[in-house]
Amino acid sequence: MDLHFMRLGISSLMCVGIALAVARADDAPRATEPDVPAAEAPMPVAGTVSFRRDIAPMLVEKCQACHGADKAESSYRVDTFARLKTAGDNELAPFTAGDHDDSELLRLIASGDEDERMPKDGEPLSAEQIALVKKWIEEGAAFDGGDEAATLASILPRLPHPMPPEAYKHPTPVTALAFAPGGNELFAAGYNEITVWNPADGSLVRRIKDIAQRTHAIAFSPDGSLLAVAAGTPGRLGEVVLLNPADGSLVRALGKAADEIFDAQFSPDGKQLATAGADRTIRIYDVESGNELRVIENHADWVMAVAWSPDGSKIASASRDKTAKAFEAATGNLISTHSGHGEPVYGVAFKADGEQVYSAGRDNKIRAWKVADGGNAGEIGGFGEEVYKLVNRDGHLFACSADKSVRQFRDNDRGAVRKFDGQTDWVYSVAAHPATKRVASGGYDGQIVVWNLEDGKPVATFLAAPNYTAAAVK
Repeated sequence: MDLHFMRLGISSLMCVGIALAVARADDAPRATEPDVPAAEAPMPVAGTVSFRRDIAPMLVEKCQACHGADKAESSYRVDTFARLKTAGDNELAPFTAGDHDDSELLRLIASGDEDERMPKDGEPLSAEQIALVKKWIEEGAAFDGGDEAATLASILPRLPHPMPPEAYKHPTPVTALAFAPGGNELFAAGYNEITVWNPADGSLVRRIKDIAQRTHAIAFSPDGSLLAVAAGTPGRLGEVVLLNPADGSLVRALGKAADEIFDAQFSPDGKQLATAGADRTIRIYDVESGNELRVIENHADWVMAVAWSPDGSKIASASRDKTAKAFEAATGNLISTHSGHGEPVYGVAFKADGEQVYSAGRDNKIRAWKVADGGNAGEIGGFGEEVYKLVNRDGHLFACSADKSVRQFRDNDRGAVRKFDGQTDWVYSVAAHPATKRVASGGYDGQIVVWNLEDGKPVATFLAAPNYTAAAVK
């Protein structure tokens, strides 16, 4: 079980009211989160009921955890429309267009018998929600989502996310950081938002709203014109959006999933974006059109991170399945697998020559391995706890760890350069900006520390929690 994700409060897929364990048996607290109003259930609408707008969101939220790709109770799945209309073990028609009396799905969600009513272990659907399903069936059970084989999560209309709290009651873990290209702004993960800070003094510059609950990755396109945000709501939603970094406006939504997306990285030419998610896939998108170019399904568990080779020809990945892998970017074909960690792998980065990959995880080490065959090429030890994210910039590798440190190493020989101290809790994120000689990190307790790369001294230390009134970090 995974202590890192227990502290974040992240669950894999959740049946309503029952979180599946995804953490180690260590007794660690859940992350505290500001109070945010729950999303309202869809209400009956006049005229035709839309499957995409009215029915699919209910199925994703209420049913998919127990009837999806990872778990299919009674051999019945609802994660695509094609599967929704296919009978499970009972061989009864899930629904019959125009005939609600011959629709087992409707009977089960409306049943007064608690032993058979669905969802089995959660709150029943409201009368309004059941009425919507009934009306949809009576109107002909039409599908308006395009491809019947597409996941329901991918066809959902993008709805506004809850507003972040005006004043944070608690700091939240800073799970992602990125310097703006000029180095004068630092973008940080918040709660339903991205917060933007002045790295010189820790002052709040602005807030970018309409973001999913938890942000796991923030990346700028090579020309700085786009900001990619990988985020999600545990067990319910994952999405990647492209934003205008100047004003936070939405440029394009690239994809949605039924669970969180943990990473998003631009190719070196900025034309493609690779993502990694809890659905065990790596997805590659065309940035200009937003079209999905290919899906790589080679990992047996969550894919935690992805990285492009310097020439853009390869992609490396890190996974909770205890492996790191290398793929051909143009085809998605597997090149090699590195299994040396023996524990979940959280971070990945290419060596500058593109011939080796660094990966790190719960074994408290950074391992270097060969792209050609996955063979060992060396390792970096000295960490007291698990290692999370890796960043390779201008000949230096930066790593953050649960041992409350950020460390810098030379890319060419893996030699240690400096250990940055000052964080007071697990360090989840790291960003470097060599041109301004700055490195920044974000912790579980919401603290951001910015250091000078030349001497390792702190430049600014602050809580990334807008309008939080507790005593300032010293």
